[in-house]
Amino acid sequence: MSNQVALITGGATGIGKAVALKLVTSGVTVVLSGRRQNIGDAAVAEVTAAARNGAQVRFVQNDVTDEVAVKAMIDGIVAEFGRLDMAVNNAAISNETGTLVTSSSQNFRDMVDTNILGVYYTMKHEISQMLKQGAGAIVNLASIAGLNGIPYSGPYAATKHAVMGLTKSSALDHATQGLRINAVAPGAIKTDIIAAQLEGNDENYNAASISAMHPMNRLGQPDEVANAICWLLSDEASFVTGHVLSVDGGFQAK
Repeated sequence: MSNQVALITGGATGIGKAVALKLVTSGVTVVLSGRRQNIGDAAVAEVTAAARNGAQVRFVQNDVTDEVAVKAMIDGIVAEFGRLDMAVNNAAISNETGTLVTSSSQNFRDMVDTNILGVYYTMKHEISQMLKQGAGAIVNLASIAGLNGIPYSGPYAATKHAVMGLTKSSALDHATQGLRINAVAPGAIKTDIIAAQLEGNDENYNAASISAMHPMNRLGQPDEVANAICWLLSDEASFVTGHVLSVDGGFQAK
């Protein structure tokens, strides 16, 4: 993986940052994108400290809901580094829990813009560049909510089901053109955001209740998802495309 270039959207925190930390130790140059410059700057400092074998680290302030900005970001990566070998489409939001009837239409639109259109825009321009090179690997972040119905999460689950469709269909479209396109479907992962949410007093949303969803009876760690993503990006997964890899503590086995 040394001397390759990777884009990670939503790369300054959580799973995205964990992927970046793992890739740079193998000599992969990483470009992190996100909406908040201050968070991005802090991530660059942390990831740069872990870099090996000449890996470089960049942060681009970018909103995946803006297709023009997404294309400009990818064009900028190619202008600086000459290519784009890997992409992890991690940027997503979950802004509401509740039934479909009680949900906010605006909140759903916001999730569609980021979780569906954001993945569509990034994939569209990543694939376009990778086709020029004749090679590339993409991993999309799906969810257990993309493989199942999840109570009080219907709108969010709908967006993650869409990610599955984009992943599998695009994998078939480009299976003979040197591109591999896969997804991971994590269970509940203890990112900073979820950890903060679990500190509330909601008896239906706390560490014990969320852990109990998984047969392993715990939350996952960002590193555990990052390990799966990096394997899918690597040549060790050279005969894997159109696959959704569950990283969920056994949830999907139920």
